[in-house]
Amino acid sequence: MAKSCSCNDFNRSQLLRAGIAQAGMGLPSIERGMPLPAGTGLDRRAFLLRSAGAVLSVYGASALSPRQFEDGIAKAAAEGGPNAPVLVSIFMEGGWDSLSVLAPVKEARYHELRPTLGKNEGEGVLFSEDETLMWHPQAGALAQLHAEGKVAVFPAIGYDPPDESHFTSRHYWEVGELNTQTRSGWMGRYLDVAGHAGNPLQGLSLDYSLAPALATTQVPVAAVSSPSDYNFWAYGLGEPFSTPTMEAFGELGELGASSTALAQARMASLDTSIIRTQIAPFGEVEGKPGFESPVTYPTSGGSFPDRLAVLAAMIADPSLPIKCVSLSAPGGYDTHSDETETLSTGLAQTFESVLAFQRDLEARKIDDRVIVQVWSEFGRRPEENGSGTDHGAAGIAFLIGSRVKGEMVGEFPGLTSLDQNDNLVNTSDFRAMYAGLLGQWFQTEAGLVIPEAGTGLPGASKYGTVPQLIV
Repeated sequence: MAKSCSCNDFNRSQLLRAGIAQAGMGLPSIERGMPLPAGTGLDRRAFLLRSAGAVLSVYGASALSPRQFEDGIAKAAAEGGPNAPVLVSIFMEGGWDSLSVLAPVKEARYHELRPTLGKNEGEGVLFSEDETLMWHPQAGALAQLHAEGKVAVFPAIGYDPPDESHFTSRHYWEVGELNTQTRSGWMGRYLDVAGHAGNPLQGLSLDYSLAPALATTQVPVAAVSSPSDYNFWAYGLGEPFSTPTMEAFGELGELGASSTALAQARMASLDTSIIRTQIAPFGEVEGKPGFESPVTYPTSGGSFPDRLAVLAAMIADPSLPIKCVSLSAPGGYDTHSDETETLSTGLAQTFESVLAFQRDLEARKIDDRVIVQVWSEFGRRPEENGSGTDHGAAGIAFLIGSRVKGEMVGEFPGLTSLDQNDNLVNTSDFRAMYAGLLGQWFQTEAGLVIPEAGTGLPGASKYGTVPQLIV
C-alpha cells in the first residue's frame, strides 16, 4: 500500500494524540502554541476486555456507581424512544485534498496548477449541482448516494483566518470554535446539554481513546476500539461453561462485603458485569459476530467496515441510547507525496463502507435516524508540489443520510481568485454546519453549544448563513 510522506507537524500531533495526549492521561509540557486536546484531564475508568488486554473506557464518571450506569442507560433509552436521532462523525485524518475529491476539471487554471495530479473530464462522474466539478473515480459510492439525494456537499468549507497546522486546525473543528484553550468537544457540550448523567453510551468513540470532539464536562461518555471485539473470557473455559461463569461473576457483584478489599472486588465485578450486559451481545461467538448484518460490507479498510457494521446493529437496539459516535476513516490524507495511489485507496475504502452502512440502516428501517458527517482539518493547496499537495485552507465536508437535504452548501469559488496564501477561499463556515445540525437535527439551541451560533435554524448568523440541512 502506498504511504504519503507526512510532515513533521503531523507526526508530532500524531505522537501527542496517540500516545501521551489521550484524554484522562494528562500531558507533559508540549511545544508552545499547540493546544491540548479537548478532554485532557478527564477521569477514566477502564473495563477489561478479552485476553488481548483491550478495554472499554468510560470518561467523566468517577463519582458514579455501577448501578447508576445500569439505571442511567435504561432511563436514557426509555426517555429517548425508538426514533432518537444519531450523529456519526467520520474523520479523514491529515487534511484531505478537496480538489481531487471534487475536481474542477473544466477550469483551465486547475490543469495549470496540477499538470501531474490533475484529473481529466470523463475519469469520474460529473457533479450534478456544478458540472465544472467531477467526483474522484474512487468516490463512486459517494456519488451514488449523492445521486439519490442523500448527500449534502460543502465544497469549500473552512473558517477565517485559516490555520494550516494539523494540530491547531483539527482542534478548532473538534471544539467548535477558534479557541486553543477550549477543553470540551462540540459534541461533548451538546451531550452536556441534552445527555443523561448516567449513560456513558450516549457518546461513543470507536477508537482506543476518547475522541476530543466527544469530551464532556458533566456527563459520561465511552470509548471502545470495536464493540465486536468486546468479549469476556475465562482462562481454560469454553462453552457451555464460560457464559454461566460470567453470569456468576456478575452476581458476585450484588453480594455484600465485610472488608474493604472484598468491597473493591465486588464493585469491580459489578462494574464489569453491567458493561458486559450492554455490549457483549455484539461480540464474537466462536469467531463469528454476535449479530447479523442485512448487507455485505467490504473486506478492505481494516477494522473500519466492521466497526460500521456493529454500529448499525447497536443503533438498531432500542436498549442502547446512542446519540453521538466518532471514528476515523481508513488511510492517511497528509499527502505531501504519493497522493494519487494513497488518496484513491483511502477514498474507496471509506466510501464503499459508508455506502454499505447506509444500506444497512435502510434495511433495518432506521435510516431516518442517522446522519453521517465526514470531515477533515483542512484542504490542500491548489498547486501541486510534484507527486503531492501541501497544507491548504478551505476543504470539503459531507453530510450523508436519508433525512439530509441533498443540496450543495456554499458554491465552489473557483481557482482564479485564491486567498493571500494562494489557497482556496471558503464559502461556508464549519460552525454554521454544526449550528444547523444542533438546531435542526438534534432540536437543541445551537448557541448553548457553539458560542454565538444562535438557534441553528436557517438564516444569517455570526458564521455566515446557517443552511437548511434536514428534510
